[in-house]
Amino acid sequence: MSIFKNRTVIGVICILLALVICFGITPLFNRGISQKAEIVRVTKDIHAGELITKDMVTTAEVGSYNLPSGLMTVKDNVVGKYAKADLAVGDYILAAKISEAPAAENAYLYNLDGTKQAISVTIKSFATGLSGKLQSGDIVSVIVADYPEDGETSIPAELQYVEIISVTASTGYDANTGEAKGDEKELPSTVTFLVLPEQAKVLAELEQDAKLHLSLVYRGTVDGAKQFIEAQDELIEELYAEPEEESTAESENADSVAVKPDNEVME
Repeated sequence: MSIFKNRTVIGVICILLALVICFGITPLFNRGISQKAEIVRVTKDIHAGELITKDMVTTAEVGSYNLPSGLMTVKDNVVGKYAKADLAVGDYILAAKISEAPAAENAYLYNLDGTKQAISVTIKSFATGLSGKLQSGDIVSVIVADYPEDGETSIPAELQYVEIISVTASTGYDANTGEAKGDEKELPSTVTFLVLPEQAKVLAELEQDAKLHLSLVYRGTVDGAKQFIEAQDELIEELYAEPEEESTAESENADSVAVKPDNEVME
């Protein structure tokens, strides 16, 4: 008799639990699933470091259940930011994948004002690129080996102190910033310099006709590197001074020597 009573109690409890689930928990669950949220979605492929514009993103309404945290929901909060990773069409945008400013290694590319230019040269062997140890911010000298004009090895006056802003692997990822995918470190393929237009012309010519070696001159603080760059810029200014200014100065000196005072007595 006691066993029958226990089974009855258990059955009643099970029925009550089923009713609670059907009429209490299930409606709440369904209501949560049916709720919608507006999110920002990618409409064009966006590459890492690229500025996000209005035509690259749109807003879409999706189910709010189980959405990841940090999801961007307002389009205006995405436009004008920079992608920190590649984004494909249809991707949701997480706050962790965008930034207010471009990556540090690309900052100069977005702040060029015409005074200086970015130009890349090829690292043609492991040794010529300092065995893969060059970094953004390094100051190097460009050594020209066996130049066709005279067959000598020298450092052009325009390229004594040059600043590196990027060291890039053949895949396009920066080789010294940890951007490369995979566990194996990629070897650098090109080096990008920040230079004056006069230096850019010299580098473009040497890239085609000469063997370039890069020797590390300085690696340290920004202020320390600035001293080398300022010295190089001053030298460039002297090398490319306008000839007219020099000839005018010489002419003025000659006139001052030729003119004699009015009260001078000729013997």
